[in-house]
Amino acid sequence: MIDISESVMQFLLALIVAGPLLGAAAALLPAPPGLKGKSPDQAVLRHGVTVTGVILIAAVVLALGFDHDHPATMQATTDISWIPALDVRIHLGVDGISLPLLVLTALLTFLCALYSYFKQQHQRLAPRATGPSPKAFIALILVLESGTLATFAVLDLLLFFLAFEMVLIPMYFLIARWGGAQRTQAAWKFILYTLLGSVVMLLGLLLIGLKSGTFDMLALATDNGRELTTSVQLIAVLAIGIGLAVKTPMWPLHSWLPDAHTAAPTVGSVLLAGVLLKMGTYGFVRILLPITPDGMREFAPYLAAFAVVGIIYGSLACLALARKGAKGDLKRLIAYSSVGHMGFVLLGIATMTPTGVNGALFANIAHGLITGLLFFLVGALKDRTGSTDLDALAGQTGQALYGKAPRFGALLAFGAVASLGLPGLAGFWGEMLALFGAFRPAEDLSRPAFLTFMAIAAFGTLLTAAYMLLVVRRICMGDPQEKPQALADIQGYEFAAWTPLVALTVLAGLWPALLLGLTDPAVQKLLAGGKA
Repeated sequence: MIDISESVMQFLLALIVAGPLLGAAAALLPAPPGLKGKSPDQAVLRHGVTVTGVILIAAVVLALGFDHDHPATMQATTDISWIPALDVRIHLGVDGISLPLLVLTALLTFLCALYSYFKQQHQRLAPRATGPSPKAFIALILVLESGTLATFAVLDLLLFFLAFEMVLIPMYFLIARWGGAQRTQAAWKFILYTLLGSVVMLLGLLLIGLKSGTFDMLALATDNGRELTTSVQLIAVLAIGIGLAVKTPMWPLHSWLPDAHTAAPTVGSVLLAGVLLKMGTYGFVRILLPITPDGMREFAPYLAAFAVVGIIYGSLACLALARKGAKGDLKRLIAYSSVGHMGFVLLGIATMTPTGVNGALFANIAHGLITGLLFFLVGALKDRTGSTDLDALAGQTGQALYGKAPRFGALLAFGAVASLGLPGLAGFWGEMLALFGAFRPAEDLSRPAFLTFMAIAAFGTLLTAAYMLLVVRRICMGDPQEKPQALADIQGYEFAAWTPLVALTVLAGLWPALLLGLTDPAVQKLLAGGKA
């Protein structure tokens, strides 16, 4: 770790939040003649790599300068009055809960920009006469990054809402303009679900702010709900929880997700699964647990019940898609797997224990790394074969990846076993800690009910292993045709974009204390509130 002054830390956090917005504005300007290279498309894609790279470096330096001896303390804080009449402030800060999410967001966005640039270089595509502009593509990616990073950095309820909403429009256009089949319907479904959930969430946030007299999340967390009556907390948890549950996504509010993932371009799917879903679960941890603890305690068993139903439902949907003759889409299967994986995150939060919440935060990061990798791989597979239909991949095109593209097949198998929670990889710890939390939930919660939830969730891990191994067997181990279709193995630019995700998945699995050492003190303080 390095010694960095507080003023430099404040600047770095402000750069992380605002830098992508400035980069998005610059992306829409004409490129200087010396920077255009062979085409304007290359110039703007290179600009995207540069801006996201700078933000990633700033996030890494912020992480290195973070005081790891006091991860429960909010650091790099900026607190400036913005709207005095409503006591809305530009309040930024980072602690052990938000820091990993900031770094994950910066990393995935940079890898998406890098992948897009080198993919265009590799394919040597000429600019199309008509169609979406690469300028708009990079600008939307950068606005999306800014909104996501701001969500994890702001400490004011209204700013949180604005940042939460900021990501909707760029993701809508990424799906609607750069997506695949049925992209328009999928984009509209995404925007309608999330906007309706957000309207309800705003009412809950306003209720908390008006009843308590402040929108400051730190002050509200320290008060730990003492200024809010139980009835106010119940209404707030219900309203805010619905908005957060749509984004998570929690069953039965998940139905927008498979369509959005199936239609989205590769980088859109990576960012949607890798970081946007985390905004919902982060809101549960940052807002509802410390600010409305009594309301959360009442709703926790219902949240856990919806979570375990989502685990089983997502797994059964994946099994149905994976079976032979089902014409299942591989992108859709991974999207449904996210419903199950995020169910473990919600189960950990519902336990209201340090063990469970730490497991939820760990599973958040693990899911971002592993599912981001899987969507990269599926996108590359579609580029090679023209299809993500499992029956086509397993039969018609004779995909025996181990024999035809061994490195690609090995990496797909790695992503699958990481997703099913193999011990020694990142996916294992979050699910295990969530189950441990359910084994001994918070004192005021029904232990028999949570033991039942734990047993159901544990059965879900078996279903996850079943469908993931079935996918690997059908795609990687199938019988090749007599004259199999040629299939390129992993290219250099793909190796560069995917290796960090593989390395971090292994590192988090072998050294979980690296992440838990950050989150645990912050979670302990968060759950204790003003009694800490």
